[in-house]
Amino acid sequence: MKSARLHRLFNPRTGRCFDVAIDHGFFNEGSFLAGIENLPRAIATLVAAGPDAIQLTVGQAPHLQGIPARGKPALVLRTDVANVYGPRLPRTLFSRMIDDPVGQAVRLDAACVVVNLFCIPDQPELADQCIQNVMRLKSVCDRCGMPLMVEPLVFQPNAKSGGYGVDGDPEKIIPLVRQAVELGADIIKADPTNDISVYHKVVETAGGIPVLVRGGGRAPEAEVLARTAALLQQGAAGIVYGRNIIQHPQPAKITRALMAVVHDGATPSAALAFLQ
Repeated sequence: MKSARLHRLFNPRTGRCFDVAIDHGFFNEGSFLAGIENLPRAIATLVAAGPDAIQLTVGQAPHLQGIPARGKPALVLRTDVANVYGPRLPRTLFSRMIDDPVGQAVRLDAACVVVNLFCIPDQPELADQCIQNVMRLKSVCDRCGMPLMVEPLVFQPNAKSGGYGVDGDPEKIIPLVRQAVELGADIIKADPTNDISVYHKVVETAGGIPVLVRGGGRAPEAEVLARTAALLQQGAAGIVYGRNIIQHPQPAKITRALMAVVHDGATPSAALAFLQ
């Protein structure tokens, strides 16, 4: 049943989740490999730091699940691969799911599967592929008791943002989040709004479905900690950060600092002490 897996994702004391995403190698972009060139070592570092979950692909998940340790982070399994992150969009776009995604997740003892819902300017065919992916996953996830995390992503034009630019306009984020919820998401993984003070509107439109906030591009650690605290105050149920963890000079320490903010209510200034 889904509740058993959700309990592995969300801390029972706080009801929140900190998921570290290191599935970037799936997308065939060399710059995405910074900090995870040696993925087994990166995973071992994170496991020692103790986040609630680690997001991986089917090819790399065994590095986490092969670690013989109780209480290690839960596995969030990435189920789709896409070619949308380069500085120029290719002639043909795709967002393809792995074969038997929920079956593979069950065999890997994942606590959740995650799939994208892209909104890219002038690319309705790609949005259609994503919607079909979500719909195919939904019924199988329900049948197998596997929580479904949907990742609604609003892009800026690739030529403007280099292929990984977030459009933080709430007028675009909110309807896409609502579409993900209407399609049956059990968890939402969404971008922050440009104005953090309106993020409660994103949480509200999710209608009780927990919203985890993506970390976006690299930022100074004080800014990351302050933004995290503000998003939690707006009602976010946790965070899914990647580059701000794996590309940090001290991934374990920034993980512990963020865990203090997410689960212990530490102020950003107090959390900075973990980096000393």
